[in-house]
Amino acid sequence: MRRYSSHLTVIAGFAVAVILLAAGGLLTWGSAYVHNTVQGQLASQQIFFPPKAAFADPKAGTEITPSMIPSVSQYAGEQMLTGQQAEAYADHFIAVHVAEAGGGKTYSQLSTESQAAPTNTKLAGTVATVFKGETLRSMLLNAYGWWKVSQITYIAALVAFGLGGLTLIGSVFVLALGRRPEITHEAIPATGPTPATPAKTA
Repeated sequence: MRRYSSHLTVIAGFAVAVILLAAGGLLTWGSAYVHNTVQGQLASQQIFFPPKAAFADPKAGTEITPSMIPSVSQYAGEQMLTGQQAEAYADHFIAVHVAEAGGGKTYSQLSTESQAAPTNTKLAGTVATVFKGETLRSMLLNAYGWWKVSQITYIAALVAFGLGGLTLIGSVFVLALGRRPEITHEAIPATGPTPATPAKTA
């Protein structure tokens, strides 16, 4: 009965190990697929960060503002290929210029004002600029979001592989212990002179 229970434990362990390792493989494939897809889409856009020289003299109201130094300058001159680059470009480059162009107002607010003043061509141009900027920004942030998904999926794959490996090792260990011969103890009768039978008295 004890050996039967041990066999069930080993079988269950192997089954869990196979499931975890298979899940790790699928998660790795998914992570690589999302990573390559996002990178390919970003590469096709041919977006480059401003050159290093542009960050030498940042000024408010110009292409490079002081707020861009800690976040955008690290990618100076590079082509946008990663989710981190997309997030920096969207939130710390495009967003700054969109806010300046719209005077701090959102696209919804500007669009409402433009509808109320249909003859205001300058406002209509501002609305179009803000709309294009926000559209590109949302696309880049979407790419950044999927890039993070690929990173999280990759971490989950590593965890699945690790747990699957530990489960497999544990199952092999239990199997090895179950195959060890059991030590049995036999009762050995005591040897020696037979005790004398007491004499009968008349």
